Amino acid sequence: MWEEKLTQYFKERGLKKSAKRDKIIKFFFEKDRHFAVEELYKKLGKEISRSTIYRTLKLLTECGLAIEQKFETKNARYEPFHPLEHHDHLICLRCGKIIEFNENKIENLQNKVAKKFNFQIFSHKLEIYGYCEKCQKYQPKRIKNK
Repeated sequence: MWEEKLTQYFKERGLKKSAKRDKIIKFFFEKDRHFAVEELYKKLGKEISRSTIYRTLKLLTECGLAIEQKFETKNARYEPFHPLEHHDHLICLRCGKIIEFNENKIENLQNKVAKKFNFQIFSHKLEIYGYCEKCQKYQPKRIKNK
């Protein structure tokens, strides 16, 4: 699906394909997770510049195939956009691990609140910051889970 949309986007804007850009795009969609530019730079090998990676991710975002997320850190992370799926995020403050989840009870509660205030939801995101199982042993307890 993403191939067709990207081909159309390139055609409409008169953009040319390049081997480096194709390598970035293929890797990005095959792994289907959150990436920072620096992380892709390390994984793809140093023959592809950070600026090429950044421009490619920006292009994917502009054509609607990727989402730019800015979590607690200042560096943006990018993930493939899946129009029929919604998920929220648990973000580890120590290691940066991102856990995606979908919880119907949360979705239903959001809809209930919106209905109560006669509010039409366009989009939303939920980010919960804390410590993953591995990193919890390094942090003091701050909030008790009920």
